[in-house]
Amino acid sequence: MTITTPDATTTGGPALPQERRLVTAIPGPKSLELQARKSAAVANGVGTTLPVYITAAGGGVLVDVDGNSLIDLGSGIAVTTVGNAAPKVVAAVQEQVAAFTHTCFMVTPYAGYVEVAEALNRVTPGDHDKRTALFNSGSEAVENAVKIARKFTGKTGVVVFDHAYHGRTNLTMAMTAKNMPYKDGFGPFASDVYRAPLSYPFRDSGVDGAAAAARAIDLIDKQVGADNLAAIVIEPIQGEGGFIVPADGFLRALTEWCTANNVVFVADEVQTGFARTGAMFAVEHDDVIPDLIVTAKGIAGGLPLSAVTGRAEIMDSAHVGGLGGTYGGNPLACAAALAVLETIESEGLVARAAKIGDLMKERLHALQERDARVGDVRGRGAMIAVELVKAGTTEPDADLTKKVATAAHARGVVVLTCGTYGNVLRFLPPLSISDALLADACDVLDEVFAVTA
Repeated sequence: MTITTPDATTTGGPALPQERRLVTAIPGPKSLELQARKSAAVANGVGTTLPVYITAAGGGVLVDVDGNSLIDLGSGIAVTTVGNAAPKVVAAVQEQVAAFTHTCFMVTPYAGYVEVAEALNRVTPGDHDKRTALFNSGSEAVENAVKIARKFTGKTGVVVFDHAYHGRTNLTMAMTAKNMPYKDGFGPFASDVYRAPLSYPFRDSGVDGAAAAARAIDLIDKQVGADNLAAIVIEPIQGEGGFIVPADGFLRALTEWCTANNVVFVADEVQTGFARTGAMFAVEHDDVIPDLIVTAKGIAGGLPLSAVTGRAEIMDSAHVGGLGGTYGGNPLACAAALAVLETIESEGLVARAAKIGDLMKERLHALQERDARVGDVRGRGAMIAVELVKAGTTEPDADLTKKVATAAHARGVVVLTCGTYGNVLRFLPPLSISDALLADACDVLDEVFAVTA
């Protein structure tokens, strides 16, 4: 069960053979031993999708403690976009760690933070004057975007959308739609958060983007009121909610309404940013320029970093000392982020993401034609999903989704699930993956669907 490509890797990573290789069952004995230790030492609430313990990764593979080489279609949930251990990232972090690991930017600053802010101001959509603040996680950045919007507008309400995922902190749990596993038993949650209907083309038969936006705006007007609303926060393509791509015109209509009503439009690009969708940022597909854009995940190649970037007048509305955090913009993470951006730009990874999307969609659409349980194939670039249903219906089939994911894992392909109904398989391959590995992964999926009832 081996597929080998001629090159050791494509973009980045150690010189690992780019092959799917199984030498034990998945998980193997050494992984099972570590999993037992994990159960005895780590809080039960910290789960794992696939308990294989990794010792090396690069290109499009993950190598575990038992010597198995698995095809990576997850990228650590869209984090290792430029590939695991990408050479420029490794070199930049090594140089920085030898110089210093931390001073706290709010005490004695350093150039790396400023350089990352300058880069984000340059690459994010729009040519207006911008400012950036750096944080640690996506949740933290979302919270800070809300803080900034409230300060700027003098209003407090926040609108989010059905199926949204924005994080695990108290405020972002309130903003997240899905109860299990993210919210159950953890309340009460932050107040003044309201939910509007999303454009969900697969389940919105006959409702185009303009009509879906009008539906959402009507609810916002009636149940919240523009005079009370600081911000609308939305993922341009939903992540945990099911890789839902809103219909054309939906995002643009929301931004126009926000502009007309002194409401800050916040694009949560934590999962969609940094070339993932075949554009540097997903809002570019809709010709939308957000007031604030929230980024994390793929920003620093696996080191903890996030950012809020936006219009200077909005970002500068917060008083001195109102934004920050001990580790925000850590020098190691900043060095990694600059190397990630250099890698994306120098190696044409935006175009590579688009090609990956074309390759995967071709195979997944062919699967859909053969198997009526594949209700929808959607996504952009290297952010692709299939929604699984009972054949001939739109009824979600979460059981089938679990079976397919489990069978793919057993065959050495790491896939993730998501969706409000638990019925979506999502694919987030690193942009360093080879065409041959993608083809092999799709062959495995074809095999799995053929034998899974």
